[in-house]
Amino acid sequence: MARAMGEDADFEDDQFANMTTDEIIRASCDLDNEIRVLKKNLKKMNLELESYEENIKSNREKIKLSKELPYLIGNIVEILALNPEDEDEQDDASTYLDYQMKRLSVVLKTSTRKTIFLPVVGLVDLHKLKPGDLVAVNKDSFIIMETLPPEYSSRVKAMEVDEKPTEDYNDIGGLEKQIQELVEAIVLPLTHKERFQKIGIRPPKGVLLYGPPGTGKTLMARACAAQTNATFLKLAGPQLIQTLIGAGAKLVCDAFRLAKEKSPCIIFIDEIDAIGTKRFDSGTSGDREVQRTMLELLNQLDGFSTDDSIKVIAATNRADILDPALMRSGRLDRKIEFPHPNEEGRARILQIHSRKMNVHPDVNFEELARSTDDFNGAQL
Repeated sequence: MARAMGEDADFEDDQFANMTTDEIIRASCDLDNEIRVLKKNLKKMNLELESYEENIKSNREKIKLSKELPYLIGNIVEILALNPEDEDEQDDASTYLDYQMKRLSVVLKTSTRKTIFLPVVGLVDLHKLKPGDLVAVNKDSFIIMETLPPEYSSRVKAMEVDEKPTEDYNDIGGLEKQIQELVEAIVLPLTHKERFQKIGIRPPKGVLLYGPPGTGKTLMARACAAQTNATFLKLAGPQLIQTLIGAGAKLVCDAFRLAKEKSPCIIFIDEIDAIGTKRFDSGTSGDREVQRTMLELLNQLDGFSTDDSIKVIAATNRADILDPALMRSGRLDRKIEFPHPNEEGRARILQIHSRKMNVHPDVNFEELARSTDDFNGAQL
């Protein structure tokens, strides 16, 4: 290569040596003109580069502003792969065909009850999305701005899963009778299932705990789950009331499906009166949605047998307004009342909660119990 370059240089030297003075001046002028043209093109390209950089900066600011604006919440319904023939305009270039064959689109449902088809997804990696994911979309163009973590989902907010509850019956005071009834209805069917099968007794599927607020219904349910080494799955009744049609029923269905996956499991439905009130003819969509949710709950209660390692505990402070279909035999078979603790129970509760305190030996718990008449466990 060095030899070839040397030969080219020698050739140019010979060429200039054979040129006249006028020819050299003319060649020099041509080179000057070429240099001026190159400098002009370089200046033009620099200006274009600055313009592109300004456009990029402006677009980034617009994207940032779009991401900061309020946006809608949506769920991915389906991910579609578009074929090249689905497009109106075709290009014979193989690269474009390959792109079209790999192109994916999305069908999503927004919180405003709109179902949208997105041929252009947006600012997220589509290959990382899957049906059911929660996403944030622009309220005008509906393009996906970002994916949201699962804790934003109403399904996750409505469920509380504890695989290893730590509560114990020793943490509960004044409810000895209720503890015994729950052991018979929930604990023994899970821990000694063979005894019921041998005798031929069908254990209850569920239990209704009713009584004033703060009397220990949730604590008792968690203690039952801890004694049976079962997963504790808590559902909040008001959270099951959703604005979207069928969303509450799907929450109930998902909860029972999760319970079957994590069996043995105790499903605790707190404030069941939010969805389990007596049915009546109503023209409002909200009441109809509540009734759909309760019908799905009844369907799920009928959908598993007493041999399954799933038990349902429901709690309410308004047992009088519950639908009779919810409390009939085969669903919430057993009903246990949780009243305000009596004097002995209040003294026991005070002793339990003062175990980790530095208490003077002269403290009279019986006298404190007598002076706290009509107090519930939470107040004590």
